[in-house]
Amino acid sequence: MGRAFEYRKASKLKRWGNMSKLFPKLGKVITMAAKEGGADPDLNPKLRTAILNAKAENMPKDNIEAAIKRASAKDSKDMKEVNFEAKAPHGVLIFIECATDNNTRTVANVKSILNKNNGEMLTNGSLEFMFSRKAIFEFELQEGMDLEELELELIDAGLEELEEEDGVVLATADYTSFGTMNEALECMGVEIKKATLERMANTPITISEEQQADVDKILERLEDDEDVQKVYTNIA
Repeated sequence: MGRAFEYRKASKLKRWGNMSKLFPKLGKVITMAAKEGGADPDLNPKLRTAILNAKAENMPKDNIEAAIKRASAKDSKDMKEVNFEAKAPHGVLIFIECATDNNTRTVANVKSILNKNNGEMLTNGSLEFMFSRKAIFEFELQEGMDLEELELELIDAGLEELEEEDGVVLATADYTSFGTMNEALECMGVEIKKATLERMANTPITISEEQQADVDKILERLEDDEDVQKVYTNIA
């Protein structure tokens, strides 16, 4: 099994995966996309992808529509994406992606969580070469689909790796190829189930269960924060 599948498996087991935490986070992404490029998903690829990913997590249609409407509301606050880099115990590195309307609050909250759990905020750019940003597309293996032929056709669009397991296919490319990969798959009639930008550790490390318990204390608190969208580590 390749790294992409291992990564995807870990992603599905995220500690904040329950609906009460997940839907507000997905809603923020939808609102930001709608505010940036308009409320029509047919004319706004970023919004179309955000809606696709929300549906993949079974987010109700009403929630999705409400998130889109919030973008044009008079009292809608401007949100921006901010990233933080940190170090946890046992050599674990953390990359934190946030969406916030109050950067001061978000910085304070992240620092507090780290400081209270033996973590440390790093200068932005410290982990630049420790993680690679990848575009990952998930879709089902369709009847008559030839993976070898599909792989050859997607190489020109930026494909780096194509894997299949239990009828689920993952196509991985560099993050700069997100648009070309998405367009190529749509042109081929492939029904994309999920399309995301993820960060993968270039040199994953292995830690013990006891050490993992220490790190989980930080990860759980970070992922519970309303401004935190995703948390990545270099744990294998």
